[in-house]
Amino acid sequence: MKKILVVGTGQMGGGIIQVLLQGGYRVNAYDAVAAALAALKPKIGKAFDKLKEKGKADDAQINGWLDSLTTCDSLEAAAADIDLVIEAATENVDLKISLFKKLDELCAKNTILASNTSSISITKIAAATKRPEKVTGMHFFNPVPVMKLLEIIPGLHTAEETCGACQALGEKLGKTVVRINIDAPGFVVNRILVPMINEAVLVLQEGITGADAIDKAMAAGANHPMGPLALSDLIGNDTVLAIMQVLYDEFQDPKYRPALLLKRMVAAGKLGRKSGEGFFPY
Repeated sequence: MKKILVVGTGQMGGGIIQVLLQGGYRVNAYDAVAAALAALKPKIGKAFDKLKEKGKADDAQINGWLDSLTTCDSLEAAAADIDLVIEAATENVDLKISLFKKLDELCAKNTILASNTSSISITKIAAATKRPEKVTGMHFFNPVPVMKLLEIIPGLHTAEETCGACQALGEKLGKTVVRINIDAPGFVVNRILVPMINEAVLVLQEGITGADAIDKAMAAGANHPMGPLALSDLIGNDTVLAIMQVLYDEFQDPKYRPALLLKRMVAAGKLGRKSGEGFFPY
């Protein structure tokens, strides 16, 4: 793989683009929101400046990385001559299915289509294409330049060659790659982690103790580097809610029912760090 298209330039997409550039890949970046696309290069430039301050990059490296990035305001132009697409759009099944249908039409037949979805079925996404054997999940974790894990998830019809190519890419980027055997909702980490966050919200909702106390208790009692409510704010409370809703819809098990407080906070725009307020102020 030499040239990669990343669809979505928000928190996750921007991080994926950064590590791909540092890995020596040429990257096309596309976002339907013009402001997000315009903010991409300055945002990545600031991240590279921090690397320079730490002595981890020099001007020549940074200029080379930035020269390898092309921002595209047209998906048609972005999809030309691409080896791999990594979709990092909002965690919405209808949006992702629509994107994959378009990408299938625009990309060359040998192009691999990967989704950074954190919970949605790869099989369902792949069904929107005529190349389900070349559709897989590549689930990076936030913040992408820092977090080591990459989950590789096959759909029901994904070819081993497709997963192997994406695993090799992840390893070249220095990621710890975990191969998932079955396309199950939430995969591994979010199947375990997000219900724990939801349970913390329920503890807060029931008035058992406050948000600060919940996070202090989990940090000191479970040796977590960050409490579950602060983690939800970092991930985005809307994303946590979306994952819980997928788990609940897919499993039809009441243990995955999203907390009412989480729903109310998202409805009120208290999404966490990205909105300036969540369970804590920022």
